[in-house]
Amino acid sequence: MKALHISGNDLTLEAVREVAVEGRPVLLAPDAREQVNRARAVVEDIVKGNKVSYAITTGVGKLSDVRIAGDQIRELQVNLVRSHSVGVGEPLPVADTRAMMILRANSLAKGHSGVRAIVIDTICELLNRKVTPYVPSQGSVGASGDLAPLAHLALTLIGEGECVNENLARVPSDEALRRAQIKPLVLEAKEAVSLINGTQAMLAVGTLALLAADTLVDSADVIGAMTLDALRGTDVAFDERIHQARPHAGQIKSAANLRKMLEGSEIRESHRECGRVQDAYSLRCMPQVHGAVRDALANCRETFEIEANSAVDNPLVFVSSNGSEVLSGGNFHGEPLAFGLDFLAIALSALAGISERRI
Repeated sequence: MKALHISGNDLTLEAVREVAVEGRPVLLAPDAREQVNRARAVVEDIVKGNKVSYAITTGVGKLSDVRIAGDQIRELQVNLVRSHSVGVGEPLPVADTRAMMILRANSLAKGHSGVRAIVIDTICELLNRKVTPYVPSQGSVGASGDLAPLAHLALTLIGEGECVNENLARVPSDEALRRAQIKPLVLEAKEAVSLINGTQAMLAVGTLALLAADTLVDSADVIGAMTLDALRGTDVAFDERIHQARPHAGQIKSAANLRKMLEGSEIRESHRECGRVQDAYSLRCMPQVHGAVRDALANCRETFEIEANSAVDNPLVFVSSNGSEVLSGGNFHGEPLAFGLDFLAIALSALAGISERRI
């Protein structure tokens, strides 16, 4: 399979699944590498100049006013990773963890995080050599990003914590890295924060759920058409004119699907002149309900694809011809994804409801 070159700008949800589920190889795009290197140079200049800059030469959170000496910067990185590796519960499925990894690498590849390119390269190597960190599924904050899940990823990068092998057994990360011939990272200034501060765990779960939901709504149209045929229903409710009179995109799509699948049905032809005027809601309103689900999924997709190609840690590094700046903000906040995931859950509940009513 052709390698996926990530740049932080054009990753699709389908490509995430190809990497997470099908094992597509991943590499950092050359142009993105240059941008990453430029941002890293800004961070290194701050360290060399002993300038005050949040999370680079200071502590984080409530310790933001504490200056970090140059000889303590590496120690701070390790402490941040260890102190946030507090997830509990069953581990994320391997596919979800791998999706989280490719999404994190792509976000870092955008070139606003200030990490070295080797950090991204190492995440790609973990993916390419099937080294999967053990990431507990519970403990994420959301409002401050997925600190705990991403910290467990970072643990593996530095040779600590655990991984899941091909038999889903837990093994020490240093052993897994040694077998894969991957050298553990020694994190430098800002890299711990850049690794653990983001939304990639919730986005990973949401991405794979959304792609599965796309299949579900397509299947619902097929099953609905078969049910209508079996119950000797009428296809009048799917007439194109009805749906052009209320032109929601999803509704039009599902109605067209139903018309196409019922076209030429011998069962339909055998009772076309029957006396039934209209069918029950669960049959007649399939385009309206299935279509509304399609529209909800489209809304979620837009949100998820924007997030997949965003810089979501803090602070962010901006480099231009006029100079460079390191700016503190809140792109790590998971609210856009939380709304999208809630919307996805509501939509699938409605799809399940109308499906159950046809039984």
